[in-house]
Amino acid sequence: MELSRLSSRDVPSLVRLQQQALIVGVVALLAGAVGAVMNIDQFFRSWLIGFLFCLSLSLGSLALLMLQHLSGGQWGMVGRRIFEAGSRLLPVVAILAVPVIIGLPRIFAWAVPGAEANPIIHEKQPYLNFTFFVARALFYFVFWMALMWSLNKWSDEQDSGKAISKVDSIRFRTVSAPGLLFLVITVTFASVDWVMSLEPEWFSTIFGLLTIAGYGLTGLAFTIIVLAAINKDHPQGTLLTPRHFHDFGKLLLAFVMLWAYLSFSQFLIIWAGNLPEEIPWYIARIRGSWGAVAILLVVGHFFLPFGLLLSAGLKKRSATIAKVAVWVLVMRLVDLIWYVAPAFRHFTGEGEHAGPGLIPMHWMDIAIPVGLTALWVYLFVRQLASRPLFAVNDPYLKETFAHEAAH
Repeated sequence: MELSRLSSRDVPSLVRLQQQALIVGVVALLAGAVGAVMNIDQFFRSWLIGFLFCLSLSLGSLALLMLQHLSGGQWGMVGRRIFEAGSRLLPVVAILAVPVIIGLPRIFAWAVPGAEANPIIHEKQPYLNFTFFVARALFYFVFWMALMWSLNKWSDEQDSGKAISKVDSIRFRTVSAPGLLFLVITVTFASVDWVMSLEPEWFSTIFGLLTIAGYGLTGLAFTIIVLAAINKDHPQGTLLTPRHFHDFGKLLLAFVMLWAYLSFSQFLIIWAGNLPEEIPWYIARIRGSWGAVAILLVVGHFFLPFGLLLSAGLKKRSATIAKVAVWVLVMRLVDLIWYVAPAFRHFTGEGEHAGPGLIPMHWMDIAIPVGLTALWVYLFVRQLASRPLFAVNDPYLKETFAHEAAH
């Protein structure tokens, strides 16, 4: 099959993934609907986790797309369509934010009527209030979608043959350079709004960077999974080579190390400072059953993938590195739940979320994020099918293809 005609519809593994995602999504969200009838407060809180995970997939894709345009690396050329398809789901993620807005008083302590009686919340009222919170959310999504729309529109023009010269490609970098900078800034503020403000008494100056590293890791792990599926069904019919998977594996290792470095730095600074407005945040997450989750993250989110990704041979085998990427995605969800769910002890009491049970999280904290993520994956495959799997008219891709042919 010609490279220009290769579509995700020609990849049976992706077709099966789409079908399975639809089934899992429907079942999980039906379970979530039943859960909403049983406990509407918990439904909104679990929805926040699912929304944030889907957001990390789309924003991680957008960040990697701009990084690819800036670097021009061959690793990014083979993953560009995946980045673009993931970024095009930002409007869907924006819709997923609506229930978060509706359930604001059930999620955020500062949004509860009478919360201003708390001196700390009272001092932060000019920033933490319903109107300004919604306005900021609208600004974030308008900015993110403007970036997404521009880069995807120009890519579509390349596909149609309207803009295929290197001069035309300069505009990708012209937008991506400031776009990536402002993406970092907006994600930092969004992480404060949607995660850190769950506990208004707590703050961390490194939290924005930690969130950005997590988003990049999420997007990169998902990209590896999709590329491995393509390579499984068309090992000789694409540009993909063991060297490309080795490059992605090195990037995955770098992001795992960056996440671990920032996570440990945050913990070390707060633990050593032992300040009453900061230390309770960690105490709630390392005591009882949440402590077991914290250990799981240390081992499963860092030591295990770090040890595996040190192997050059493993990184070159698409099927093997895909399994590592799946594990990293699972750990990303666990990490998000560990950050968010214990914050609701202010509503539910310590016993419900951090008691002696083996699994401290509510079952909806898993079901709803899984359902929303499955829906995201289903729509992602549809978006991926709307264009060829590779940007065949991009002049840099042609150079990549010629270089591979020469070797």
